[in-house]
Amino acid sequence: MKSEIMYIEPKDDIASLEARIGRVRFSKTGKTLEYRGRKFQSLKGRGYKANYYDIDSGDWFWISRCRKDGNDGLYRTTVRIDADVRKDYWTDIRSMPDRVDQESFVSTGKHKAGGQEPKQWRDNT
Repeated sequence: MKSEIMYIEPKDDIASLEARIGRVRFSKTGKTLEYRGRKFQSLKGRGYKANYYDIDSGDWFWISRCRKDGNDGLYRTTVRIDADVRKDYWTDIRSMPDRVDQESFVSTGKHKAGGQEPKQWRDNT
């Protein structure tokens, strides 16, 4: 099974308060993703700010490749990094090997409420 470190955000509401970085496994066909025992399938463009749904619960999620700048979410979100991918995430994706022990960070998001936040408020740069 192919796997990749990805960004996973539940979409109970438009803006989620917490997201995860973890290892997502792909089925042989690539149509199903698996993360922490949950199986996801594509919404095929039918989701509002979501692209996958949990096959069992029907819950919607945004699942995507990790961005190098850490702003994977649409809005400000706390992102927790799974222990088994932490080193690879900080070293290979973010190019910040000095942070390999850091378990989480705050993503300011692609759409910053009220405009750009001052750099000193961010902890992901």
